[in-house]
Amino acid sequence: MSAPPESVPTCPFEKRFPSQLVRDDTFYMSLAYNQAIDAWRRDEVPIGAVIELGGEVVGLAHNTVEGSRDPTAHAEMLALTQAAAKLGDWRLAGATVYVTKEPCPMCSGAMLMSRVKRVCYAVPDPKMGCLGGATNLNDLPRVNHHLELTAGGVLEEECRTLLQAFFRLKRASSEAPPLD
Repeated sequence: MSAPPESVPTCPFEKRFPSQLVRDDTFYMSLAYNQAIDAWRRDEVPIGAVIELGGEVVGLAHNTVEGSRDPTAHAEMLALTQAAAKLGDWRLAGATVYVTKEPCPMCSGAMLMSRVKRVCYAVPDPKMGCLGGATNLNDLPRVNHHLELTAGGVLEEECRTLLQAFFRLKRASSEAPPLD
């Protein structure tokens, strides 16, 4: 693992350490939140995703768009790929995706295509979210699969604060005058 660029604002947030005894929405979203912190530490937009099936994590990832220079390297896409590889099937029936921000059109479509059962996201995205924010792909009348949704509420404040702080610090560092 390489050191992050010097321009990366230091992440002032600590990871969460949820109890392994209660594997509920808060537990899995805490793992996604931890992935988002890992993204920040690598100068990536701090979004994390975890995929759970039968009480076990089958995929977890954070954004790597900048580092990989890949526009598809969103946390959800990477976690879906991991889960499919682990399970040996592209159909992720019965799985729940936990993600710190509402999925974009690409990720929402991939979740529909992979037949996940449920998506639980922390922060709604009214500009680019496609599971209730800007639009809802789940509401298309001819779609052959529908997702159960838990929109907002689960660690919403923590995930929102993390995202807002990241962009606030990025803007501040880009506006700073160069050092002579």
